[in-house]
Amino acid sequence: IHITYIFYYQHKSSHIYTLLSKTTHSVYLFTIKHQKQEMTLTLQSSASFINFKETKGVKTPDEFLGMVSFAQAKPSSCRLVAKSSMQEAQLSHERIMEVRKIEKREKLHELTANHSNSSTRVPVFVMLPLDTMTMGGNLNRPRAMNASLMALKSSGAEGVMVDAWWGLVEKDGPLKYNWEGYAELVNMCREHGLKLQVVMSFHQCGGNVGDSCSIPLPPWVLEEISKNPDLVYTDRSGRRNPEYLSLGCDMLPVLKGRTPIQVYTDYMRSFRERFNNYLGNIIVEIQVGMGPCGELRYPAYPESNGTWRFPGIGEFQCYDKYMRASLAAAAKATGKDDWGQGGPHDSGQYNQFPEDTGFFQRDGTWNSDYGQFFLEWYSGKLLEHGDRILAAGESIYQGTGAKLSGKIAGIHWHYNTRSHAAELTAGYYNTRHRDGYLPIARMLAKHGVVLNFTCMEMRDGEQPQSANCSPEGLVRQVKTAARTAEVELAGENALERYDGGAFSQVLATSMSDSGNGLSAFTFLRMNKRLFEPENWRNLVQFVKSMSEGGRNATLPECDSSRTDLYVRFIKESHSKKATEVAVV
Repeated sequence: IHITYIFYYQHKSSHIYTLLSKTTHSVYLFTIKHQKQEMTLTLQSSASFINFKETKGVKTPDEFLGMVSFAQAKPSSCRLVAKSSMQEAQLSHERIMEVRKIEKREKLHELTANHSNSSTRVPVFVMLPLDTMTMGGNLNRPRAMNASLMALKSSGAEGVMVDAWWGLVEKDGPLKYNWEGYAELVNMCREHGLKLQVVMSFHQCGGNVGDSCSIPLPPWVLEEISKNPDLVYTDRSGRRNPEYLSLGCDMLPVLKGRTPIQVYTDYMRSFRERFNNYLGNIIVEIQVGMGPCGELRYPAYPESNGTWRFPGIGEFQCYDKYMRASLAAAAKATGKDDWGQGGPHDSGQYNQFPEDTGFFQRDGTWNSDYGQFFLEWYSGKLLEHGDRILAAGESIYQGTGAKLSGKIAGIHWHYNTRSHAAELTAGYYNTRHRDGYLPIARMLAKHGVVLNFTCMEMRDGEQPQSANCSPEGLVRQVKTAARTAEVELAGENALERYDGGAFSQVLATSMSDSGNGLSAFTFLRMNKRLFEPENWRNLVQFVKSMSEGGRNATLPECDSSRTDLYVRFIKESHSKKATEVAVV
């Protein structure tokens, strides 16, 4: 075990010394307590400091971490030392020899690490919880967040990602912004030496995979929607989706005199003005939300109220009056007025399979002249929408030092069919005969935007055969498109997974000798499960492997090993088992 000491803290009033240290696989908390003539050394590993051993006189972790100050120490210069006013506690000769062996191993580890290939290093960020901010706009559970950020820093993670929710920041009215909770988080990241990716989240939280809380659009926006329901995406049955404003009204002054694009632009400008001193150094990336879940897509597969279930094909979202008017105009321009009456009549329903429909079946309408016209219009509108928002983002953040990124969904089901139905309804015109991701990559490259893609952790063999999935094939296609368009590629995992198999797959897809590897990876997501011992060990090893270029790095498919250590030096041999206290 190679140990690197992170900080040393003495609580004088209760004679408690605390030392947090990190190994190549785990994080350990040392608590040294001495009273009168006895000393207790407790060493706990694997879950970072998420589960402390409760000792008499020790505050809860949330209280404790709120008053700790940190100082970086050189790895080889730290020793465990605890002195009592009554007697100096001496480590046995055997323990001293063990410490010396650890130091020798640590020096060897440092020499090895210095030879790692830094050019292929992939920094790892970790997504913060969706409810990082309260509905009042304040930082949620700040002491627990402080503890969690300290743990993430000790793991070697580059930083964290947070959603800047439109529904929270501009909640009180047009142009009334509240960034105070985010300012507290930025300062906390600065104190811990962590970088920050911030998502301009112009969508609601709730109704999609992994959504654990509900954050609607700003009340004043919902008020406008109630007056004019066509402001949101609508399906063929007339079902409205309040998750994100329809791109059909992008350029219309429908939000109290401003267009949606103007509203998004003002929001991003406000963020730049509030955090200008942190852009490029602490805030290193701005991900511009362009649709549901922040992704550039239509809400073709909404999970709310059981509307859609995997692996349904989804439905086209082009039936609000603004999208209908655009389609009619496009059809008229081609001399085919009847093509503009609405979307395809034979495209089926949310939970059907391609072969159940006339449009998506093997030789279906998707490949007809009408089908090509409709899909070019539908996907083209999405590209125009992304182009408008990213042009605004580029004008605001250019020169700040912060990268811009845009997120593309990993819609891998029915990928092995000819029509790629699920991708088509989401707005990605990708079929057996057409590359739908190259136009997107080129649009992003035009604005110098990083292409952020999901489902990096998935394997083909894990998917049900009936769904014709190929996440691996999809990732390969997107990587090729990114290389061709000369756009930077970053990745995320689509589902919350903490097993070694998922991490190994990300390692495999993140590295490339042909110039199409990942520039960064953002792990979804920080929560209690992440800090469970086995999951934490996997994350720490994963971060280490990514930082070393992933060369010769393997993670177990199922890690059942246990590396928890518990060492005690006490005058009396019997003591009560301590109670674990959860921080996060």
